[in-house]
Amino acid sequence: MKTEIKRYALAGCSGRGLYMYAKPLVETYSARAQLVGLFDINQGRMDYINQFLNVNIPTFTDFDAMMRATRPDIVIVATMDSVHHEFIIRAFDHGCDVICEKPMTIDEVKCRQILDAERRTGRKVTVTFNYRFAPFVTRIRELLAGGAIGKVMSVDFIYQLDRFHGADYFRRWHRRKENSGGLLISKATHHFDLINWFLGQDPVEVFAHGSRQFYGPTRQERGTNCRACDHTKTCEFYFDINATRTGREMYANVEHYDGYLRDQCVFGDAIDIEDTMTLSVRYSGGTQMAYSLNAHCVYEGWRLALNGTTGRLEAADWDSGPYFVKDKQDKQDILLHRWNGTVFNISTETISVPIDTSGHFGGDVRIQRMLFDGPQPDPIGHTASSRAGAMSLLTGAAANRSIATGQPIRIEQL
Repeated sequence: MKTEIKRYALAGCSGRGLYMYAKPLVETYSARAQLVGLFDINQGRMDYINQFLNVNIPTFTDFDAMMRATRPDIVIVATMDSVHHEFIIRAFDHGCDVICEKPMTIDEVKCRQILDAERRTGRKVTVTFNYRFAPFVTRIRELLAGGAIGKVMSVDFIYQLDRFHGADYFRRWHRRKENSGGLLISKATHHFDLINWFLGQDPVEVFAHGSRQFYGPTRQERGTNCRACDHTKTCEFYFDINATRTGREMYANVEHYDGYLRDQCVFGDAIDIEDTMTLSVRYSGGTQMAYSLNAHCVYEGWRLALNGTTGRLEAADWDSGPYFVKDKQDKQDILLHRWNGTVFNISTETISVPIDTSGHFGGDVRIQRMLFDGPQPDPIGHTASSRAGAMSLLTGAAANRSIATGQPIRIEQL
C-alpha cells in the first residue's frame, strides 16, 4: 500500500523552527512528510535553513501567498508567541490543521479567537508540549494514573532557571510581555500543562506575586546589545552571538531584514517581564498547588512533590548543582513514600528511569514521531489539544492579571 505523504508548511524560521521541525522533516521523516514552504518576515533566516539543510524549499514573506502556492495539509506555527493566533486562524481558513509551538497564545482574548475559529472551521490545533513525552515525566504520569499515592491533594513545584538559560529570555524578544506574555506563559506553560495532565483537573483560581529583581535596569553598566557594549570584558552576561554558526548566520548577519537583535542587554530599560514569581493555584478536583519560578538561580532544574491520600511522590530533575548532576548519573529517580497501616509504618520505593540526554530530555524525538510518523498509539494522552493549550496558558494569564491587580483570579473570569 502506498504511504500517504503529508505536506507541511513552516511559519517562523527560528532556531526552534529549524531543529525541531525543518531538520527532522527533511532528514528523518521524508518518507511520510514533505516540507513544502517556509514563511518568515526575515528572508535571511529562511535562506539559512535552506543552506543548512542543503535543500531548496520555497520561501515566502507573505503567509497567504505561501498557502496558495504550496497547498499544505498542515501548518507548523513557530513564530513569536504573540502572533501564534494570527497564523493558526489563517491556516484554519485555508483548510489546514495546525501544529503549534507552546504556548498556544499569550492571553485569554487571543485564546478565545483560536477556539472560536476551531469550532467555526472544523480544523484542529495540536500544541507541542514536548515535556509530556520525556520518559521521566511519562513515568510520573503513569504512576499517578495507576493510583500510586491515591487522590492527589496538594502539589509543590519549584522551577529554577540558571543565569545562562534564564538570562536568555531577557535578551530575546521574550523580554517584552506584549511579545511573550512573560515567563508565566512562555516558560511556565510547560509546567502548568504537566500538572493539569498529571491531575486530570482544570485550574479554577490563581493568586500570584511577581517582580523583576535581577534583570532589567538594575545596574549602571549596561548597553543596547552585547556587540555594541562598552562592558564586554567585565560583564558576566556577555553573549557572543558570533561564536556559533547559527548565531552568526541565522541572526547577526541577517539583522538588516527586520532589525531584530538576538543579543540584547539583559539589563536593558525595555524589559518588562518578571524574573521572580510565586503562585497558589486551586484545581477543579480540590487539589492545591504552590509553584515558584525564578530566572536567576545559580543552577537549573525542578523539584516536584505530590501529596496524596495514601502517599507522597517526589521527583527532581537538575541540570547542575548539588542535587542532580546529569553528566555523572545514568538514571533519574522517583521516590514513592507510602503509609502501611499506621502513621509510623512508612515505606519508600525508588523507581529509576534511564536518562535520555536528547532534546528536552527525550521529549523532542518522541513528539516528532507522534507528529510526523503516521498514527501512533497514545494510551495515556500525550498529545495535547487546543483545550490543553488553553488550560495551560490561562493559568499564566490569570497569574499575570493577579500580579497586576493584587487579587485572586478565577479562570472563568477569563
